[in-house]
Amino acid sequence: MNDTVKPVTILELGQKKGRGEKIAMVTAYDYPAGLLADEAGIDVVLVGDSLGREVLGYDNELSVTVEDMLHHTRAVRRGVRRALILVDMPFLSYQVNEDEAVRNAGRILQAGGNAVKIEGGIAIAPTVRRLVNAGIPVMGHIGFQPQSVNVTGIRRQGTDEESAQRVLDDALAVQEAGAFAVLMELVPANLARRVTQALEVPTIGIGAGPGCDGQVLVFGDVLGLRRDRPVFKHAKRYANLGDDILAALTNYAEDVRSGRFPA
Repeated sequence: MNDTVKPVTILELGQKKGRGEKIAMVTAYDYPAGLLADEAGIDVVLVGDSLGREVLGYDNELSVTVEDMLHHTRAVRRGVRRALILVDMPFLSYQVNEDEAVRNAGRILQAGGNAVKIEGGIAIAPTVRRLVNAGIPVMGHIGFQPQSVNVTGIRRQGTDEESAQRVLDDALAVQEAGAFAVLMELVPANLARRVTQALEVPTIGIGAGPGCDGQVLVFGDVLGLRRDRPVFKHAKRYANLGDDILAALTNYAEDVRSGRFPA
C-alpha cells in the first residue's frame, strides 16, 4: 500500500452508524492475516484473545496473557496500514484494579493497538470510564463473555425479558462510561436490534443476528482453517483452506519421499 492510505478512525465508525453503513470486522493474529484483512478492506481488525484457541492450542481464552496479546498485536500491526486495530484485554488484565487496567491497556496501545476491548457491563463501567479518561479508546463486550465461560457456560444470553433487560442495561452502562462501540455475542436477534436502536454508538454482532451496525467473525472460521471442529451456527465459511493446505502438504511430503521434489 502507498503512504496516502487513510486509516479508519473511531470517529469514522460512528459516522458509519449514522449513515446506516455496516462495519466489517475480523480477527487476525499475525502479520500475514493482518496484511490480507487490510488489503480486503476490513474496517476493524481484532487481535482477539481467541488466539488462545485459534493459534496457541488452548481449550479457551483464559490462559492467554498480556504478553501473548502484545506479541500478536505487534505482528498484526506490521501488516495493517488502514484498518483500526482493536485488541482484547485478556483475563485478569483489567479486573483486578483500575490502575493495572490502565497500565496494561497502555502497553497494548504502545504495541500498536488503536483501541482495546473489555468484557462486562454495569460492573465494569467504572474501568471503562477510567480507561477512556486516560485517553484509551474502549469497545465494550456484552452478552456471552468468553472470559466468564466457567460461570455462565457457552449459551445465549438475554433469552427472557429479565435477562434481556440486563443486556440492555449493560450496553447503556458501557456507552455512558465512554465506550465508542459495543460488541454483542450470542444474544437473540430481536434483542440485538433493540440494543442497537437504543445506543448512539455502533454495535458489532457475533451470533446476534443482522440488526447490528457491524459483524465480526474469527479468521479461521471465515477461511475454513479448522478441520477439527464444525462450523459454528453463527459463522459462515467462505473457503475451505484447511482442506487445501492439508492436500498441499500431503502432496509435498509424497513428492519429497518419492524423489519428485526437487525436480
